[in-house]
Amino acid sequence: VYFDQLRTEQPSATASGPCNPVTRENCKDKFHFEIPSDEWFQISQSGVSAGYGATFVLLSTAPPREAVVAYTEPNSPATDPQVNLARGARILTIDGVDLVNGNDVATLNAGLFPAGAGETHTFEILDLGAQQSRTITMTSAIITSAPVQNVDVIDTQSGRVGYLTFNDHIATAEEALFDAVNQLNAGQGVDELVLDLRYNGGGFLAIASQLAYMIAGPANVAGRPFETLQFNDKHPTTDPVTGQPLAPAPFQNTSLGFGSLQPGLALPTLNLSRVYVLTGPGTCSASESIMNSLDGIDVEVIQIGSTTCGKPYGFYPTGNCGTTYFTIQFRGVNAKNFGAYTDGFSPSNTVGAAGTLLNGCSVVDDFGAALGDPTERRLAAALGLIAGQGCPAPTGFSDPGVSKAEISLRAVDGVVVKNPWLTNRILRR
Repeated sequence: VYFDQLRTEQPSATASGPCNPVTRENCKDKFHFEIPSDEWFQISQSGVSAGYGATFVLLSTAPPREAVVAYTEPNSPATDPQVNLARGARILTIDGVDLVNGNDVATLNAGLFPAGAGETHTFEILDLGAQQSRTITMTSAIITSAPVQNVDVIDTQSGRVGYLTFNDHIATAEEALFDAVNQLNAGQGVDELVLDLRYNGGGFLAIASQLAYMIAGPANVAGRPFETLQFNDKHPTTDPVTGQPLAPAPFQNTSLGFGSLQPGLALPTLNLSRVYVLTGPGTCSASESIMNSLDGIDVEVIQIGSTTCGKPYGFYPTGNCGTTYFTIQFRGVNAKNFGAYTDGFSPSNTVGAAGTLLNGCSVVDDFGAALGDPTERRLAAALGLIAGQGCPAPTGFSDPGVSKAEISLRAVDGVVVKNPWLTNRILRR
């Protein structure tokens, strides 16, 4: 209660309305939170949490509501052959309650976001492309997430294009990214990289530093910092948490021993001077730090998607009596001393309100195709740019032959619902 009372209810400088104390919409303070310490440890160290292994996106949170599957985890209840959930499946009812217009919000939330393992809930879903709905039953379990998925090399007339989906900056991502870059380097390597961060809300900042280094390579980062922390004007030269002098942090070029990867290994590199980053409103914090740090050393960041969440801030987690508290303590700036992207990063042709502009294309999310599918809108736009084509029009899409029920799924953005720890940048003590 005391922790909550410390939060300001002032609106943000760019807010279009008053601060909502419940949802934190338009609030100056959107980021402070606390979670049980055991939950923080499990999810940060091993990606373990209770759920079905399906990440949902809320396309509309008020009636008529709409929720769809964004992606799934392998070997989970969601991917069991009897369930077989896949990207783009719409949720119609939960435990008999109409998700679209129903009033029993408590039942809907309990079904979508189970509090623990062993909860059984029944869903009516409409699979992408299906004419009739079907009913499935899922029992929540302890899920171990796979933070890196869909690693692939796409052969094009313009060269070999690497692609990977990176969903969470958790400890197990270190080895997964290490393996992914080695996989992309195998054989002839890659000429370009498409990094899909559209659902990556952040996590350990050290993982972001490692991935940025693996993309750029030693020549591009030589003598230039990944990020410098800035505290308030009372602490201009010293980190008040560690007591150490403030100094620019280098790009991390070796393993740190997160997860099962032994520390001190030289990280593989792609040695690229350009990267295509797929983004959305769920791209936040440590993910934005990758973009900002690479832009700071003149590795060209081409943004495909929509405006990111706008969170250059971070904190050291602090435990007390079984609860871990996360209070904003610093801002990160890149090698050019830039970190003022509180309105997010936006592709350069964004229509309407935009944040800090980066070269690229405004392309809304596409739930009508699998992640990593070359026909998926955002990936297709990146491949088009690589081939020398221009951006698609920064508006909605409607393909001939696509049913009206599916058009919205091919041109939308939504709210990715994740544990708050996974939408932040975290430093270890």
